[in-house]
Amino acid sequence: MAHKKGLGSSRNGRDSNPQMLGVKMFAGQDVTAGMILVRQRGTRFRPGPGAGIGKDDTIFAMRDGTVAFRTSGERRFISVVDPE
Repeated sequence: MAHKKGLGSSRNGRDSNPQMLGVKMFAGQDVTAGMILVRQRGTRFRPGPGAGIGKDDTIFAMRDGTVAFRTSGERRFISVVDPE
């Protein structure tokens, strides 16, 4: 009798790191330039005035200010407005 177990290939030996997606800054919060507002896949949110978009669709603040959300039809925008 063989004393070694049959060495079949494991089919579920993969595990990927979490991507930490989602909204990071909410409406009314103060931000400084460069802070990440949303990490997303695709353009669920679009950048408004004072916000920019990276190549992985991350939206970030381009200036200091306060976060504001706005909806126009089906599209949702995030902008950075001057603090009041």
